[in-house]
Amino acid sequence: MKMNLVAAVDENWGIGYRGRLLVSIPKDMKLFQEMTMGKVVVMGRRTLESLPGGIPLAGRTNLVLSTRTDYQVRNAAVAHSVEEAQRELQKYRDEDIYVIGGERIYREFLPLCTVAHITKINEKFEADAYFPNLDEDKDWMITADSEEQTYFDLEYRFLKYERRRLS
Repeated sequence: MKMNLVAAVDENWGIGYRGRLLVSIPKDMKLFQEMTMGKVVVMGRRTLESLPGGIPLAGRTNLVLSTRTDYQVRNAAVAHSVEEAQRELQKYRDEDIYVIGGERIYREFLPLCTVAHITKINEKFEADAYFPNLDEDKDWMITADSEEQTYFDLEYRFLKYERRRLS
């Protein structure tokens, strides 16, 4: 598979703290919405529960992973393993699939992804969930880098990483 993933990370590749995003940047949220609208989003149960109202994202096909075998969600498909998720995702074009978190889901699906859309925030936040550091992974390289953006006192960039080769 050649899926995409989307994440916002701080300087330490932190992505969350106590089940919440580290920071909410409107321009990042708008880009996320534009990128994923009409597409398939793959997330863990806790990520779903952290969304507004704990409901699936509108205008997208939602696939939620949970190890709880009795877990069900209205307006979303549920898978109980990466393998089960892969079988479900075969219905869709790889380029239309976006992995959106959290930490465990990113780690499990990273080997299946070829493009990573990363919002890199030039700040260190208190975090308890992390994304794998792609800058230290020789299989990944930056292929696009935006101008530096600012939101109040935060500076950030939109980076596109692409896998050099599938492992």
